[in-house]
Amino acid sequence: MNICIIGDGLSSLALARNLINNKIRVFLCYKKTKKTKYQSQTLGISKNNYDFFNKEITNFKKSKIWKVKQIEIYLEKYKDEKILNINNSHEDLFCVIKINQIYKLLENSLKKNNLFKKILIKNNYFYKKILKNKKYDLIINCEPNNLISTNFQYSKISKNYKSYAYTTIIEHEKTNNRKAIQIFTKLGPIAFLPVSNFETSVVYSINDNKKILDEKEFKKLINKYNKNYKIKNYKKIDKFGLHFSLPRNYYNKNLMIFGDLLHKIHPLAGQGFNMTIRDIKILSKIIKDRIDLGLPIDSSVCYDFEKKIKHLNFLFSSSIDWIYEFFKYDSNNKNNYSKKFFKIINKNKFFINFIEKFANKGLNNNY
Repeated sequence: MNICIIGDGLSSLALARNLINNKIRVFLCYKKTKKTKYQSQTLGISKNNYDFFNKEITNFKKSKIWKVKQIEIYLEKYKDEKILNINNSHEDLFCVIKINQIYKLLENSLKKNNLFKKILIKNNYFYKKILKNKKYDLIINCEPNNLISTNFQYSKISKNYKSYAYTTIIEHEKTNNRKAIQIFTKLGPIAFLPVSNFETSVVYSINDNKKILDEKEFKKLINKYNKNYKIKNYKKIDKFGLHFSLPRNYYNKNLMIFGDLLHKIHPLAGQGFNMTIRDIKILSKIIKDRIDLGLPIDSSVCYDFEKKIKHLNFLFSSSIDWIYEFFKYDSNNKNNYSKKFFKIINKNKFFINFIEKFANKGLNNNY
């Protein structure tokens, strides 16, 4: 069995490693581009996904991850009053890892594997060769804006948030750093995500794309909302535009889209890569079941995958979008309805448990 994956981002590499673990030969086709070093970007990975990643993809080095035990959420309009507190004393809520470290981990785990081969895409004609190559049982496209994406125009639900996310990592004096903090400000949500006792990742999504921050302004805003760290230094500051998109169709014959092409969501909940790991779980199970039954790996895999995951991805992505729009509206509204609402939630263990499960496992608790 041979599967071709197009693209060499995190989604492509994680999927490739999982497929190889299932004894499937993977051909990864990629374009030669200038690699972003991801110096100031991190990922939050839920406990359930962390366990799956270690077991079914590749092992994390414990020295490279940082476990978070508590989440606090504040609203600026209530003078930074805490509106939600999630604190599970029995287990970690999620872990944080730098993107460049997880990228290197996946690359190194694939380098010397006999079932893995990287192929350079030299020109646009090469995409046509991929589609015509009959040795590929499945072709999985994880790369946006290539010839395949252009020729197979998938109808999709999309929205431009007309906003930018600014990211950096602050270096600070040593502190017991196991608490993630999110503050919904008038400009948008800002998150402080622990990376170690000496470093914390900052992600600030500015709602107005006309308000372009320079380095000095961004640091000033961090200092304004930072209540916990004595900052020594700032690492590289990155900026990227924010969009929401969901495709109406996942595949065409034996060609399937994957990764960010399946779901682009707002980063406020840190669920983008978590959704991809859940997709890998379901795709992996479908392929394993077909192998166990002696069935071929063909377009029926794409059909089964779309049937099992499409509605879940739609509901989960829409929920994240609704949360964003709710807080965006609420932050600029003078009523105090949200304050009363969250007081009720904080006192209700059922709601707190639901929020934990939602963030940890998504909407499908069977995987």
